[in-house]
Amino acid sequence: MKVETPRSIAEAEAVQDELRSLLDLTGPGPLRPARVAGVDVAYDGERLAAAVAVLDGVTLELIEQVTVGGRVAFDYVPGLLAFREVPALVEALGRLSTAPDLVVCDGYGLAHPRRFGLACHLGVLTGLPTIGVGKTAFVGSYPDPAPERGSWTDLTLDGDVVGRVLRTRHGVKPVFVSVGHRVDLDTACRNVLALTPRYRLPETTRVSDRLSRTALAKNVVLD
Repeated sequence: MKVETPRSIAEAEAVQDELRSLLDLTGPGPLRPARVAGVDVAYDGERLAAAVAVLDGVTLELIEQVTVGGRVAFDYVPGLLAFREVPALVEALGRLSTAPDLVVCDGYGLAHPRRFGLACHLGVLTGLPTIGVGKTAFVGSYPDPAPERGSWTDLTLDGDVVGRVLRTRHGVKPVFVSVGHRVDLDTACRNVLALTPRYRLPETTRVSDRLSRTALAKNVVLD
């Protein structure tokens, strides 16, 4: 699907409204994905580097990586971050030798003020099963989950469940999981727990973050 770069906030919101109707929020999605991709974008002013890190779904070893440089094409507007990151991420995903079974975004899917965060946007454009794992709550309210690993509570917005607050490490602050496209919430959380055997954040996020920062530091970005 074509990546559109809007010229205004109104156009961006119209694109979100159009693409939102294409979401598959029922899944269930891959229960044991063989290839799991993490995506992240690093910035230096108007320059950016997007990274895709594909890990083996069992060993969590890095099996493929792609970085793409570029320039920011849309101003930062809360709720419209995807328009800054999606063009480079779609290009990076398109350069993979084999499509991943699941894409994990460092951000949000349905847990978004317009119910269409980066994970939703990227999922609809690529057709790939996609979830979002945020470090903090962008929207909504929730009770704290129990301290044990695997405990969770609902993240709600305007009375609707838009994600889960999931404890990935005992006694450590939780992460915020939401579906993006072609994955249900149960499957999303099972995959996040599988991707966090040692640390709070998924290995996909940790590796793709490191790759994007390294690429930016090495000046892979086109001038």
